[in-house]
Amino acid sequence: MTDLSAFPITRKWPALQPDRLQLYSLPTPNGVKVSIMLEETGVPYEVHRVAFDSNDQMSPEFLSLNPNNKIPAILDPNGPDGKPFALFESGAILLYLAEKTGKLMPKGAAGRYEALQWVMFQVGGLGPMFGQLGFFHKFAGKAYEDKRPRDRYVAESKRLLGVLNGRLADRAWILGDDYSIADIASFPWIRNLVGFYEAGDLVGFGDFPHVKRALDAFVARPAVIAGLAIPKAP
Repeated sequence: MTDLSAFPITRKWPALQPDRLQLYSLPTPNGVKVSIMLEETGVPYEVHRVAFDSNDQMSPEFLSLNPNNKIPAILDPNGPDGKPFALFESGAILLYLAEKTGKLMPKGAAGRYEALQWVMFQVGGLGPMFGQLGFFHKFAGKAYEDKRPRDRYVAESKRLLGVLNGRLADRAWILGDDYSIADIASFPWIRNLVGFYEAGDLVGFGDFPHVKRALDAFVARPAVIAGLAIPKAP
C-alpha cells in the first residue's frame, strides 16, 4: 500500500484509499473540471471536500499542497517515475491527467497545442471574466450604484461567448468532432454563468446558439452528470 504520510495534507484529510488519486475540491466551475475529467477517464480516485465555510482552504495542511489556497488540487500516488506527485491549478491538472491516461487530448503535436490554446482561453478569459460578472451581478457588487464595472464584464463576457460561438459554428466540440479537455475546461464556466450566476439574460445567451447546443450536449454526458455533483454536499 502506498504511504502518503509525508504529505501534511493527509493529516487533515486521511487517505482511506492511498493507492488512488486524492482529489481535494468543491463542486465549483474549477473544481468540477477535475472531477469530470476523472469520471471521463476512469482514473480511480478518492475525494475530499475542502469546506470554504470553515476556511479549510487556509489551513496549514491545505496550504502545504497549494500555497495559493484554491481548489482543486490533487495528490497522485502513482505520479511520474512511480512516485507520489502533488499538483494544483485546474488547467494544469487537466493536462496532467490527459497525458497520464492518453485520453481527451489529440495525439499529434499540432492538435495538442491547439487544445492547450483553448484551455488557456478559458483559464485567462472565460473564468476570470465570468467570475467578475458573477460578483457584480449576483453578489456584493450588485449593490454598487456605479454599473460601469458590471457593464465592462458583461461586454467582455459577450465578446468571449461570441468567439466561442464562432468556433463552434461548424464543429461539434471546440476542437472538432472529438470531445477534449478544452470542452471540460470551458463548459462548467458557461453553465455557471447562465445557471448559478443567473446572467443568461444579461449577456444575451440566446444570441449564441452554437454555444448553447454544445453546452446542452456537455451536461447530458454521464461523466459530466456525475462529476458536477462531486464532492457531494455533507
